[in-house]
Amino acid sequence: NKVQLTTDGYKPYFVAVDDAFGANVDYAMLQKIYGKVKDTPETRYSPAVCMGARKAVISGNPDFNHISTSFVERQNLTMRMSMRRFTRLTNAHSKRFEQHAAAVALHFMYYNFVRTHESLDKRTTPAMAAGVEKRRWTLMDIARLLEPN
Repeated sequence: NKVQLTTDGYKPYFVAVDDAFGANVDYAMLQKIYGKVKDTPETRYSPAVCMGARKAVISGNPDFNHISTSFVERQNLTMRMSMRRFTRLTNAHSKRFEQHAAAVALHFMYYNFVRTHESLDKRTTPAMAAGVEKRRWTLMDIARLLEPN
């Protein structure tokens, strides 16, 4: 029951993954290869063109067909779009770490326990689909977690 993990080619991930999982991970790296875009006024601010990708097994025995960064990239996009704290140059940008951590925790509680997802049954949350919870929470349920015992 090892975790399968895929990262991009950012070098600090080597140490971070080893520190977090040791040998108990099926770890792969996906490096995208980018090419240049013609420098014209229409393409000046366009992203580089992805020419291909290289998959490499770093440790363990990851399933080669599941080496992908798409899931985490989609999660990052959902987080950025749901919490403006991840957008610089807005008045919602967190300056204090504690406030930032609280906003992230609140987002993931809502995302996993309250919000239903189109990829699941319309009455099902990710927590219910994973078997962690039997019912859909409400915002009031989350607020009650803050009440002193």
